[in-house]
Amino acid sequence: MYTNAPPVDGEANDEVIALLSKALKVPRASITIVKGHNARLKLIQIEGLTDQEILARVTSS
Repeated sequence: MYTNAPPVDGEANDEVIALLSKALKVPRASITIVKGHNARLKLIQIEGLTDQEILARVTSS
């Protein structure tokens, strides 16, 4: 997944969360950027889904 939002004032991070929320069909509040707020690579935590559910939802979209 890629975002076109500029890395200004957290816009890119907000877009990443919005994209993941839509793709995984979870509320935005379930998604947290744990590490990499100012980096290209990020560590994301998703509440309420197992690793297997995340993988299944990402590969089916």
